[in-house]
Amino acid sequence: MSDETLHDQPNEETPETLPLIPLEGVVVFPHTVVSLTLDDLGVPAAEAAVREGRYVLLAARRPDPPADAPIVEQFFRVGVVARIEQLGTLPNGSTGVVVRGLVRAELGEATQTAPFLRFTFTRRPDVFERTPELEQLMVEAHAAIDAVLELRPGVTQEIRNFVRSIDDPGHLADNTGYSPDYTFAERQDLLETFDVVERLRKVCDFYRKQFALLEVQARLRQEVQESAAKQQREFYLRQQLKAIQKELGEDGGEAAELDDLRQKLAAANLPDVARKEADRELNRLARINASSPEYQMVRTYLEWLAELPWNKYTGQPIDIAYTRQVLDEDHHGLQKVKERILEYLAVKQRRALLGEENLRANREPILAFVGPPGVGKTSLGQSIARALGRSFVRMSLGGVRDEAELRGFRRTYIGSQPGRIIQELRRAGTADPVILLDEIDKLGIDYRGDPAAALLEVLDPEQNHTFTDHYLNLPFDLSRVLFLATANTWDTVPPALRDRMEVIELSGYIEDEKVQIALSHLVPRQLRANGLRPDEATVSEEALRCIINEYTREAGVRNLERSIGAVLRKVARRLSEGEIDPANLPFVVDAAFVRTALGRPRFTNETRERIDQPGVAIGLVWTPVGGDIIFVEASAVEGKKELIITGQLGDVMRESAEAALTYVRSRARSLGIEPSFFENHAIHIHVPAGAVPKDGPSAGITIATALASAATGRLVRDDLAMTGEISLRGRVLPIGGIKEKALGAHRAGIRTIILPKRNIHDLDDLPPKVSTEMTFIPVETLDEVLNIALLPPGENAPVITIPPRTDEVPVS
Repeated sequence: MSDETLHDQPNEETPETLPLIPLEGVVVFPHTVVSLTLDDLGVPAAEAAVREGRYVLLAARRPDPPADAPIVEQFFRVGVVARIEQLGTLPNGSTGVVVRGLVRAELGEATQTAPFLRFTFTRRPDVFERTPELEQLMVEAHAAIDAVLELRPGVTQEIRNFVRSIDDPGHLADNTGYSPDYTFAERQDLLETFDVVERLRKVCDFYRKQFALLEVQARLRQEVQESAAKQQREFYLRQQLKAIQKELGEDGGEAAELDDLRQKLAAANLPDVARKEADRELNRLARINASSPEYQMVRTYLEWLAELPWNKYTGQPIDIAYTRQVLDEDHHGLQKVKERILEYLAVKQRRALLGEENLRANREPILAFVGPPGVGKTSLGQSIARALGRSFVRMSLGGVRDEAELRGFRRTYIGSQPGRIIQELRRAGTADPVILLDEIDKLGIDYRGDPAAALLEVLDPEQNHTFTDHYLNLPFDLSRVLFLATANTWDTVPPALRDRMEVIELSGYIEDEKVQIALSHLVPRQLRANGLRPDEATVSEEALRCIINEYTREAGVRNLERSIGAVLRKVARRLSEGEIDPANLPFVVDAAFVRTALGRPRFTNETRERIDQPGVAIGLVWTPVGGDIIFVEASAVEGKKELIITGQLGDVMRESAEAALTYVRSRARSLGIEPSFFENHAIHIHVPAGAVPKDGPSAGITIATALASAATGRLVRDDLAMTGEISLRGRVLPIGGIKEKALGAHRAGIRTIILPKRNIHDLDDLPPKVSTEMTFIPVETLDEVLNIALLPPGENAPVITIPPRTDEVPVS
């Protein structure tokens, strides 16, 4: 240790306890002089230290000690013994002190807490032996510190010389602790490192990292300066080039671009408001330097104005006869839908004869096609566009959450652009396309705005002739655009948006309609898609019915087309491998080949198989993908009185089950049920497909029938399904979705349906074939339902015997 260090340490007469000045976020090292501002605990401690010989303990508080921690645990255990050089009042009125750190100290116990802190301590002076390893570390530390100081701006030569002159390793390591790059935790860690060699290693590692970081910063700073200098040089050279071209009469670069842009704007036939804005921006562009970022922003804006179809119309006059022909060619069935489209277009045709003013004052509503997937909603829009001779634009709105995606971003943002409405109009190249807003029921909403609200102006006939995109900030006339919309379900569309549209419902197809659609459209399209000619392969009607009944029980025809494609791919592979004799072409796809190509059937008519015991009834449900049947099961088990409901049923369906149980209990005597039956049995109601949530009131009569069947032991007819809400008095109330449910029952092979009497008028919308093949029984009370649905007591399920297994070993 150096003589100076020994001289600065307290002598043997120094007491083993000293006053302690708490430090907040500060670490004081030995061999350094520091100015401190004192708090309420520090002032009396400093004054006491001055009276006792000017020696004092300095220790940092822990940043987050527990509230109930002892005073000793509120401080780091390693601090420093310091000598007070000066004590006085600062200009701001607070008390300050100048201290010189002398030696490390390890705190002991607190001997006094008021009016100041006093601690016992143990001195931890630096003890080391000058070895070759230590000398090498000193050299490395000096080199690392000097390299960092050289890269730091504002570091004087005197500071660097002072650091080079430090020969004591502990002194050198401690002096680096005041570098601004150290964190508080790193300084405290350095103070707590008693081993001088280890302390120097930490200093070397720290400054090597700092040197690498400063080197990267310096390189980046140099690159930025070089880039700025290069831009300035290029700007100067461009100005010189302009001057030279002007002297030579060859000045044509930017001026030629402006002239070209001016000609495009003149040819765009802009409205007066857009023309004034374009002229203003053109004059502004001529005054902006080409290297400025604003130049490109203004130029992009003017290019958008020039490329938009402001007054360009390509639609042909409406021809109702031709439109009917196109719709019949592209779609089989859908007669009511086609009639409504023709009425819509006929009204537009008549109003067009009255002039634009009357047309704008009495605009038709927007048509919205609502129905399950695969029934032809999107293709109807394409057919309308073809019939009118207009461009067709499909905008998928599924998952759109940002309002600016439809209305655009303001030009103040870098990289801003118009919304999708304006973008699609530019791609279409005409101001009167047919725009199909697909999946409008799947619009999202979040903190960026409600895109459904942005569509209100677009779809409102009274407003859309002045639609204003945020980017353009100019009114654009959308009144000549024919907007259509599609949705799977109408309930999720916001009410304000629903008010602007007229719903045209598309129900699912029956089997015969699917067969005709497949023969007319799907099979020819899939033959072309799979590289086959009509003279190489044909699909029989038997094969199509097999696919429809056993592999694709759906409302639409999308999966039917996929399955046809899968079958035809098998044919194409066999032709390529020579498994089909060319002399036997065309190859006829029959039901046997379909089962070989597609594997085991996915659907079977399991109605009769599942109603083989009492307590099972068939209900009808409506889903966004079409109607379907469900099985409601009820079972009575001897035990305490209890009602168990399973199958992921919603609150409404659970309440229907409770009402059904109450009604069956009230009619127990007339049904031949012992009055004490329900007191001694637990009733369990279950609807299979438990992974699928179910809700709604229309299963009321089905649940009641299943309960009555379970309680009486009478089977339910396996050839009928039912739907209807039940009241507590046994009235059968009307429900919705009759058409979809009837089609779903027809697809499942059910030919008799019980429905509320007040829903009988909904059967007018059914296809004639369904109305002819099915029997509908309207009812008003649940008694009527039970009389029709329950079989007589003698007609129970056959006894099922299970033959013994031959591989069983009897137990003796």
